[in-house]
Amino acid sequence: MSTVTPARTAPAAETSAPPRRAVDWRLRFGGLSLIWGFSFLLIKVGTDGYAPFQVTLGRLLFGTLVLVAAMAVKRERLPRGARTWGHLAVAALLLNALPFSLFAFAEQTVPSTLAGICNATSPLWGMALSLVALSEDRPTRRRVAGLGIGFLGVLTVLGVWQGFHGLDVTGTAMALLASLSYPVGWIYVRRTLAHTGNSHLAMTGAQLLLATAQLAVVTPLFTSLPGHFALVPLLAIIALGALGTGLAVLLQYGLVAEVGPTTAQMVTYFIPVIATAAGVAVLGESLSWSTPVGAVIVLAGAALTQAKGRGRQA
Repeated sequence: MSTVTPARTAPAAETSAPPRRAVDWRLRFGGLSLIWGFSFLLIKVGTDGYAPFQVTLGRLLFGTLVLVAAMAVKRERLPRGARTWGHLAVAALLLNALPFSLFAFAEQTVPSTLAGICNATSPLWGMALSLVALSEDRPTRRRVAGLGIGFLGVLTVLGVWQGFHGLDVTGTAMALLASLSYPVGWIYVRRTLAHTGNSHLAMTGAQLLLATAQLAVVTPLFTSLPGHFALVPLLAIIALGALGTGLAVLLQYGLVAEVGPTTAQMVTYFIPVIATAAGVAVLGESLSWSTPVGAVIVLAGAALTQAKGRGRQA
């Protein structure tokens, strides 16, 4: 649920003019924010009845079905070439299978509100990594300052002055690692799959298909079939996949094509707000003052790291 780059799971870039949309982009922007914001609540509910790998497998399966249906409607074909599929397999691991699994494991022990805020650190990780891995991303003082401010916000959320009292360190580390996995994956995608000539939809469909296959192999090795199928957690998993993975990707690509990546990625700043509100209002999760204050600092830092001004280089 990261929006580090213009499109979350599409390696290629659209070149054709965007079609006129029946639904105003602002409504789709709001819908996307709600879907991704509520995804952390759905993960939490899903893990109440199923193992984390089962939640992730279900999420990927139903998300893939939505993408396959969209491909069928648009008569899109899957990419060709063993090299492309090899790179897509790595992208599927870094952008889907690994972070989705880590968030599911994390939410066994940490609130969905904290997981949503950890997700907002992805632009910070992306900025830090791009300084090393992407020579075209030249650092400015503003962006470096944003990086420092953002990680100060992370320390505020975690309550570092209290010695992380009452915080599950393992679960929090998993959520942060999941957020780190997104920019690592996107750097890999930019280096290997940026100019394949395939459409966003075809590449993403293939990527989710591979991620589903990866989880289909891993899940039986570490889990057993549940004794009974809990209905509410199952419905949460279906919604998480069909809406939070499948439909959300389609909405994001449409927004990028219509209003551009800069505006589309602003959804990043609404996700933790919605995730926090949903966790408190629906799940009754507790909220200390440091969580929303730290979240605001994180988002301010993330906004600075995305700034494109021509400030002096640090």
